[in-house]
Amino acid sequence: MKKFIAIYHVPASAMAQTMNTTPEQQAEGMKQWMDWAQRAGSHLVDMGTPLMNGIEMSPNGSTKASDKNVSGYSILEAENMEEAKKLMDGHPHINGWSKDATVEIHEAMPIPGM
Repeated sequence: MKKFIAIYHVPASAMAQTMNTTPEQQAEGMKQWMDWAQRAGSHLVDMGTPLMNGIEMSPNGSTKASDKNVSGYSILEAENMEEAKKLMDGHPHINGWSKDATVEIHEAMPIPGM
C-alpha cells in the first residue's frame, strides 16, 4: 500500500465562519467527519487536524504569512491514486461546506534506505 496525503484548502474567511457556529452545528460537522472516517476504515492512517496561521520560510531566513489557504490534512493508505480519490467520495470538506473548499492529494514517495 502507498501513502497519500490529503491537504485541505479553504479561505481564512470560511474557517472564521466555522469558528462562529453553534455547538450543535459544530457537532453535526464533526459527525460528518467521523462518518467519513468510518467509511475510509483502515485506509485512514491519520485523521489529521485543522491547520491555521501558516508561514512561508525562504532560504534567506525571511518569513511571511502563507497565502496557500491550507486548513488541514489527513493521511491515507491506498493501492493507487484512483483508490485514494475514491476514498474522498462524500468527504465533508468538499461536500458542500464551502464553495471555495478544495482537497489536494499527493502520493508520499518512499525515501531509499529509510
